[in-house]
Amino acid sequence: MTSTFGFTPGRPPEWDVESFLRGDELATALITLERDRITFAWKCADVDAEGMGRRLGASSVTLGGLLKHLAWVEELYFQNRLAGRPSMAPFDQLDLDGDWEDWAWTSAADDAPDDLRALWVDTVHRSREALSEALARGGLEQTTPDGMSLRRLLADMIEEYARHTGHADLLREDVDGTTGEGAPPHFPVP
Repeated sequence: MTSTFGFTPGRPPEWDVESFLRGDELATALITLERDRITFAWKCADVDAEGMGRRLGASSVTLGGLLKHLAWVEELYFQNRLAGRPSMAPFDQLDLDGDWEDWAWTSAADDAPDDLRALWVDTVHRSREALSEALARGGLEQTTPDGMSLRRLLADMIEEYARHTGHADLLREDVDGTTGEGAPPHFPVP
């Protein structure tokens, strides 16, 4: 793990096996979140428009919708809550109460797969920057402007990715049979 908790654009923080196995609370949270992100990215990689729109049963969940949903969650948690900044487009035009349930799932059908992946990657990079800024100010006890601890924020993000990476796993297997717990060692990091 980098000692300053800085993030290089396009790369998560670096860590070694020792940090992975015996890291402190912060290192463990950051490594877990980044592992979840890279696994999610892998599940959505190289999927065409048909695959991005595939559904299982009556569910409205799609890989494309998951990309948009998690991008919006990244913006809500790291830009709005943590950094106190406005969301980037298209999230700046959304109403949390009115759009939360359906927007990601319905609007993703109109987007190209590369655009969906790029939107998600852009929000992840912005999130890493906001988190790096927060960690430069203090530890996990610091609170967001609305009173949430950074510890709780990271736990919520890890839970969000864990749940939705499970959805992505099932969808990806249905698209082309790809299965697995984690991205291959040389998978490009978002």
